[in-house]
Amino acid sequence: MTKGHRFADMLHHRGHRLGQGDPVSPPLVSATTYHLAGLEGAAFKYGRMSMPTWEEVEEQLAILEGASVVGFPSGMAAISAALFACLKAGDVVILPEDGYYTTRLLADRFLAGFGVTARYVATEQMEVADFTGAAVVFLETPSNPGLDVADIAVVARRAHAAGAKLIVDNTTMTALLQRPLDLGADLVVAADTKAPGGHSDVLYGHVAGRDAAVMARVAEWRKLAGVVPGAFEAWLLHRGLETLEVRLSRMCASAMVVAERLAAHPRVKALRYPGLPADASYKVAKAQMSDFGFLISFELEGEAEAEAFLDRCRYLTQTTSFGGTHSAGERRARWGDAVAPGFIRLSVGIEPVESLWQALSEALEA
Repeated sequence: MTKGHRFADMLHHRGHRLGQGDPVSPPLVSATTYHLAGLEGAAFKYGRMSMPTWEEVEEQLAILEGASVVGFPSGMAAISAALFACLKAGDVVILPEDGYYTTRLLADRFLAGFGVTARYVATEQMEVADFTGAAVVFLETPSNPGLDVADIAVVARRAHAAGAKLIVDNTTMTALLQRPLDLGADLVVAADTKAPGGHSDVLYGHVAGRDAAVMARVAEWRKLAGVVPGAFEAWLLHRGLETLEVRLSRMCASAMVVAERLAAHPRVKALRYPGLPADASYKVAKAQMSDFGFLISFELEGEAEAEAFLDRCRYLTQTTSFGGTHSAGERRARWGDAVAPGFIRLSVGIEPVESLWQALSEALEA
C-alpha cells in the first residue's frame, strides 16, 4: 500500500461505521464508568481499561503503522511500556549513547535497579555492534539530536541472530516517512506529541507491533501501571493526525531548502541533514525513508553565538520539543547532550520557506 493510500484510509477510517446523521469527527467521550448491568457484551467497562476516544486514535495509528497499536499519555510512557514488556531481571538492553537522553536516564535510574543491564552504542555503530547476550536492542534513527541514521533492516537481522528483539524509536520520522516494522523491527515506539499532534498542545505516544503476544504484554502494562491517555488528549491527536501528511510535505520540502542554504553559509559548521547528498547518512536514509524529515542540526562558533542567533530569529520559537507548526530552535548542550556548546537542533515548521529563510539569514548575519 502506498503512503497516499494509507493516509487516505486513515482519513476515512470512521466512514464504514457512520450512520445517517452521525458526526464525521469522533465525539469526545471522557466517561470513566459505563453502564454494566452485566459484563457480557459491554464494549467499555472502566476508563483505565479503554475509552471510545482512545480507540478512534488507535485505529488511525494502526492504519498508518500497519500493525496493532496501544496509546499512551506521552512518548516516554510508550518507551517505558515497550521496555518493561520485553525485559526482565538479568537481561541486557542495548541503547543508543547518542539518542534521546531521557531513555538513558530511565535505564540508569530505574531499569538498573530492577536488574537490567544497559550497554550503550553510538547510532552509527549499531550496524556492526556486538549484540551477544542482549534481550533487546533499542534503536533511534535518525538519532536525536545528532541525526545519524542506521540501516534498520541490517540492525534487525543482527539483533534477531543474537536472540534479541528490536525496538525502534520512530519519533523523528513517523510511520509516513519511515516504516521500521516493514524493515524487521519487532516494536515501534513514538512520541505523537511531535509531528502527529503537530500543534504543540498535546502529550501522546504509542507502541506498535505485529506480534500479538508482545502487544498483549504492552496493553497489560498500560492497564496495570495505569499509564493511560486522557480522552481530550486523544481527541486532539485525532484532529492533528488528519493534517499530518500535508504538514509533513511542507516541512520536509522547506527543510531541504533551509539545509542546502545553511550548508553554504560561512558561519555554519558541521551541518547534518540526511537529505543532503554530502551527508554521511544520505545513502541509508534514501533507501529506507520516503522523505528526509524536518530536523536539521548544525553548529555555530560557540554558546554565545548560538544563543544570540536563537534570540534574534523572529521566526524561531525556543522550545525543547519539535515537529510543530512553528519552526523551533534549541541549543541542545543546555540539557547535557554530548554536543558542542554551539550545537543547534532546528525543527522546520510550516512557515512559507522564503520568509523563514530571510529570518534565519538575518539572525545569522546580525
